[in-house]
Amino acid sequence: MMPFAFCTREKRWCEFAEPVDGESTKFLQSFALKYNMVIISSILERDISHGEVIWNTSVVIGNHGNIIGKHRKNHIPRVGDFNESTYYMEGNTGHPVFETVYGKIGINICYGRHHPLNWLAFGLNGAEIVFNPSATVGELSEPMWPIEARNAAIANSYFVASINRVGTETFPNAFTSGDGKPAHADFGHFYGSSYVSAPDASCTPSLSRYRDGLLITDIDLNLCRQFKDKWGFRMTSRYELYADTLARYVKPEFEPQVITDPLLHRKAS
Repeated sequence: MMPFAFCTREKRWCEFAEPVDGESTKFLQSFALKYNMVIISSILERDISHGEVIWNTSVVIGNHGNIIGKHRKNHIPRVGDFNESTYYMEGNTGHPVFETVYGKIGINICYGRHHPLNWLAFGLNGAEIVFNPSATVGELSEPMWPIEARNAAIANSYFVASINRVGTETFPNAFTSGDGKPAHADFGHFYGSSYVSAPDASCTPSLSRYRDGLLITDIDLNLCRQFKDKWGFRMTSRYELYADTLARYVKPEFEPQVITDPLLHRKAS
């Protein structure tokens, strides 16, 4: 079983890659049906139909035990020890929102939480809850952890469930990342601290930093519409301006819109 794929240093992990309808999904389908749950399962996906390319994928299992769909991680980190580009590709599934019996959900996988436009796109597609399954360590990202998801919930008028693992992953072979630090066999402490944020800027207490836990919380999806109406972000945003800037930015001949003070570079007389 591969309940959470975390593959960055040891290629032996690839042995656990599986199709979307593989063993992990089949195992969880029975629980979704038995307990009337919608389950998001993170797997290391092996795309059998396309040359066995590997993806970081979340599978959405419906409360009837059916597979609703999948989302592949959009953003692949290349930060220090976390260089995942040798394991899987950037995702090609866009920003899907899955309509389930419990609401419309999106999945912003791990490193994608650092990209505001990733959060935005799930909101534009109608998400009411966005889940952020993550495996991240203290030294790298902990100061940002309480901020990014809450900001996304506020800016996009949806709930965010921030999920992070706990513990230390130790590898059999020491490694370096070309940063001058001595060789080491782990990434550091995965700090947990999972929590849920709401569009009204409130949030639940976080789970433990050191122990596994289960967070259960009631949420009122009506809050999404109420805060859209209150703040009017959708009506006051200028998407046409952003779209124009982005369309120009992705072209090789892009020039930043900078107006320079004509006196800035004036030569002294």
